Amino acid sequence: MSLPSFASLRRRRSAFLIAFSVIAAAVLSACSPVKVLNGLVPTDTYRFQGGIAYGRAPHQLLDVYQPLPSTQPASGARPLVVFFYGGTWTTGDRASYRFMGEALAARGALVVVPDYGLSPAFTYPAFVRDSALAVKWALDNAVRLGADPKQVFVMGHSSGGYNAAMVALDGRWLGEVGASPAQLAGWIGLAGPYDFLPIIDPQARVAFNWPDTPRDSQPLAHVTSESPRALLMAASKDDLVYPDRNTGQMAAALRAAGVPVQVRLFDDLSHVTLVGAFARPIQWLGGPVLPPVMDFLGLASVLSHKGAR
Repeated sequence: MSLPSFASLRRRRSAFLIAFSVIAAAVLSACSPVKVLNGLVPTDTYRFQGGIAYGRAPHQLLDVYQPLPSTQPASGARPLVVFFYGGTWTTGDRASYRFMGEALAARGALVVVPDYGLSPAFTYPAFVRDSALAVKWALDNAVRLGADPKQVFVMGHSSGGYNAAMVALDGRWLGEVGASPAQLAGWIGLAGPYDFLPIIDPQARVAFNWPDTPRDSQPLAHVTSESPRALLMAASKDDLVYPDRNTGQMAAALRAAGVPVQVRLFDDLSHVTLVGAFARPIQWLGGPVLPPVMDFLGLASVLSHKGAR
């Protein structure tokens, strides 16, 4: 058995100290950890456009993180990633995910982070329809923003991973707005729930009108041989969205259908820190999570895959 290098230990210690500092600062200042984390993220590694309407409803707004010219890929084509945040379809806002926009844009991806209708005001399938409309906006505006329209990806964490999966797998939703999952280059799920009937979580019950939840609300039901390729990532000990049932079953279904799928499980991350580890100040906390994502997007990453399996 090989021992970790001194440099690796030093990085882990630094990451721990930064993570501890973030949590301590949040407690002492009565601020949320996300706000403190975003305060530590660079603002000079991307160009920002905020509050862009992708629909007519007041909540249908998105933010765009554009890479700097210095990060132009060798191929000359930038991928575009539409990222959906989590929160049991009940909480969350696009401004809280500046750390995700920075992490991907700083490495050459154009990033779109939309808001979508939240429960209880909006229930299934309203938030899926919002997600599809935001993706349609991204497809329509990719060239104008400097991205390759043939390299559009959807990505999400937790309930946002569900939104990404439904847009990528269930053709009804993009079809309603004049688009198709065939236009996507792939989808990335971070600890997404893909098969969760019967619904146990109280907030999810409201969001999906349980017990009147249709079977076809589950992403797993929509896997076909035509589904876009996928990258599925999860914390191996996630006790909120069980990886065996969700990530494992989805990966198996995609493989059975002949769809290329990559799976990365992280032993030292939790459901929450899986997404938090994308933030520049704590990227080495139990990960790193960025290398498999950058590889999937076709962008080079200087970080190693050590920490994932």
